[in-house]
Amino acid sequence: MRALFGVLRLLAGAAIVVAIVGQFAQSWSMVPDQALFLVNFFSFFTILSNAVSAIVLLIGAWFALTRRADPGWYNLVRACVVTYMATTFVVYNLLLREISLDQATTVPWSNEILHVWAPLYLVLDWVLAPGRRHVSWRRLWTIAIFPIVWVVYSMIRGAIIGWYPYPFLNPAQDAGYGGVAVYVIAIASFILLVGAGIVALSRTPWPHEPVEPAAAGEPERTIAA
Repeated sequence: MRALFGVLRLLAGAAIVVAIVGQFAQSWSMVPDQALFLVNFFSFFTILSNAVSAIVLLIGAWFALTRRADPGWYNLVRACVVTYMATTFVVYNLLLREISLDQATTVPWSNEILHVWAPLYLVLDWVLAPGRRHVSWRRLWTIAIFPIVWVVYSMIRGAIIGWYPYPFLNPAQDAGYGGVAVYVIAIASFILLVGAGIVALSRTPWPHEPVEPAAAGEPERTIAA
């Protein structure tokens, strides 16, 4: 079962990379200021979360093919990534599905992979893949670090250059900064809610591998089946 998910992670990670490259290549050929576009492209939460997801999936494939259980640090990183991708899925389908990238034409198949199929796979992988370890409830706030940094970066950079990755971050809209604050608080709350669900799922008895309690100063060991 671990080997199967190792292969699936390889395929999913490769699909995400192809989708990012496909959208980037399409947009790169159409924008007038390619240097600005390069930074803008990697300022989208969707692109960042998918890029990190691809790396996490490829690392996870290696662990799935070579170990009985995932390391604790990887499990925490994976929980963060699954939360971001699940949030991307919901926010995109509720708020952004009809909005195209303003720099160039959106590539439809790439868009669907990055906003729909990749998030769905990450969630299913979290639920079904064996070898997952418990995530401590104390780590829930760790999940919020990256989105907070991204929002701060987006607002500071947007104020300087007048460009925001998503319309709901732009204070030029009718509701101004108050409207932006409402969206940010709502999405941050949703991220924490999703993160809590991801942590809770990590604490279900299946599909964990049985793990021996560690002696002082020693790592946990998976019990041979």
